[in-house]
Amino acid sequence: MHFSSRVEYGSLNPIADEEAKDRSRGVTFSKLNDANPTIHGLAPEPLPGPYRADPRGPRESREAICSFIAKHEGAIQPDPDALFVLSSTSQAYSWLMKLLCDAGDAVMVPKPGYPLVDSIARLECVRSISYPLHFDGSWTIDIAAIEEQLAHGNPQRIRAIVLINPNNPTASYVQSWERQQLIRICASYGLAIIADEVFFEYSLQTDEEQLERAQTVGQRFAGESQVLTFALDGFSKLLAAPHAKVGWIRVSGPQRERQEALTRLDTIADDYLPMSNIIAQRIPELLALADTQLCKVRARVRANYTCLLSMVAQHPTGVADVLPAQAGWNVLLRFPSVIDEDALVLALLRKHRLSAQPGYYFDMPSNGVLAVSLLPEMHVFERQIRAVLSQIDELLRA
Repeated sequence: MHFSSRVEYGSLNPIADEEAKDRSRGVTFSKLNDANPTIHGLAPEPLPGPYRADPRGPRESREAICSFIAKHEGAIQPDPDALFVLSSTSQAYSWLMKLLCDAGDAVMVPKPGYPLVDSIARLECVRSISYPLHFDGSWTIDIAAIEEQLAHGNPQRIRAIVLINPNNPTASYVQSWERQQLIRICASYGLAIIADEVFFEYSLQTDEEQLERAQTVGQRFAGESQVLTFALDGFSKLLAAPHAKVGWIRVSGPQRERQEALTRLDTIADDYLPMSNIIAQRIPELLALADTQLCKVRARVRANYTCLLSMVAQHPTGVADVLPAQAGWNVLLRFPSVIDEDALVLALLRKHRLSAQPGYYFDMPSNGVLAVSLLPEMHVFERQIRAVLSQIDELLRA
């Protein structure tokens, strides 16, 4: 496994080594150079108490997240020491690119896909190399294209494969057979997996359909032991609370690589400083809301998905359809490709004061797609979809 030269990694100097040994034995000591005002009685009254920065985030917060994961997923409780709490999955992508990639190195990203990863990669001076998802009644990852790129491209500069599980905007889970092949490829080429699983809990299927789906769709990548894996999640989707600014990286994989990754991530996290204690202290309280929030959001997106399917099926002209979706908050509405995507969105803006994201925003392979959010209240959602369908009809008549 390759780690970037950007993160200094070596043995401790004698002073740091002695301090580490003292801490491990429970020995306390004061520091002649301590410049933390909160332990010298200088913190402002609304923010009492000392601030003791832990690069991975306050241990109490990490333990609360791990307990929630174990309870919610029915799994063995993860190791809190393998978890980094930070402000967002965007920040997580940035840290992981620093960890794995030197300038000019690359990560592989799915297309269609949300453009955020490409943008962050550019900011980190890292290249993004796309691998395709194909639609043939359902979405599948082109495993052969990934292997072709690695075999005949420049594999020594590719450091990780990014997996969005489920993908946004295709709303497709990684299937079990795809998971097995991807793990094999990563093990063969020494690649890490960066698995963004923020939408994982938002299945659009009924309970019966989910039981059937479980036969083909794999589980989370979080906790994967065969290859170095960084699983991303957070409150933005879990609690429908992007303003909470809480995300986490769960690190797993072969022991030696996992330990080195944790140590190097400590350096990155320490340089950028841990997340705010004010937010971190509320993590257990906010996690208590997770089940209620999940049910609330699931109910909304499933109801709107059913409504969308019904409205499209009953629309008189029948010129639009919805691409099959498995999970997430967004789905893809397909319309005749003779209509230019920009023309449709501009018409929606001008005539209905309704903005939209066309398919080319996500590198869809062909014209004729809009991304549709399933989050609005149903009366608002119905009005929006009626506007879209009527505008499609009008452009076809023009």
